[in-house]
Amino acid sequence: MIKASNISHFYGAEQVLFDLSFEIKSGEFLFLSGESGSGKSTLLSILSTLLKPSNGKLLIDGEGVGTIKNIDYFRQSKIGFVFQFHYLINYLSVYENIALAALEDKKQNINKILGELGILELSERYPNEISGGQRQRVALARALVNEPKIIFADEPTGSLDSKNSQIVYGLLAEAVKSGTTVVVASHDMQIENYATHTIRLKDGQIL
Repeated sequence: MIKASNISHFYGAEQVLFDLSFEIKSGEFLFLSGESGSGKSTLLSILSTLLKPSNGKLLIDGEGVGTIKNIDYFRQSKIGFVFQFHYLINYLSVYENIALAALEDKKQNINKILGELGILELSERYPNEISGGQRQRVALARALVNEPKIIFADEPTGSLDSKNSQIVYGLLAEAVKSGTTVVVASHDMQIENYATHTIRLKDGQIL
């Protein structure tokens, strides 16, 4: 599914990732763990195609990321993103926020996913009218709407309490059961209760 070969990255003269090589198989729930500054967010950005590595090669579904002609469509059709800050648009309703990210032939999934996440009744509300946990579930619905092969999540529960964090992790684990590959970068060790594999980073290297 994902093959990283000799991935290194620099910010200016500072090297933050050092020659990382590993594979993520289809249907895995991978936990990228490490303290702040370990390089996990940079690595997640590279794996999710949002950042080009300084050195190394990345294959997703057998396709070299550097050779993809329409990267925007590739991301929209194959990848879902969940971040610490939900990035919902305040003047759009819950339904409209998800529809904005949906491919035309996937918009029929919106109400089904909202129902599965327990927030269908919020579809006509606006982000500032719902709780933080509910907003993060909307962000997760947006990530799931196009039935992506992979979901990348960067500190997806960083602004949530323990109860809502467990709900989000449980929903990600359910996505894995349906065949989606999930990669989460976080310093929250309770993800290990849900993940199938863990990669621990320290100073840009795998422990």
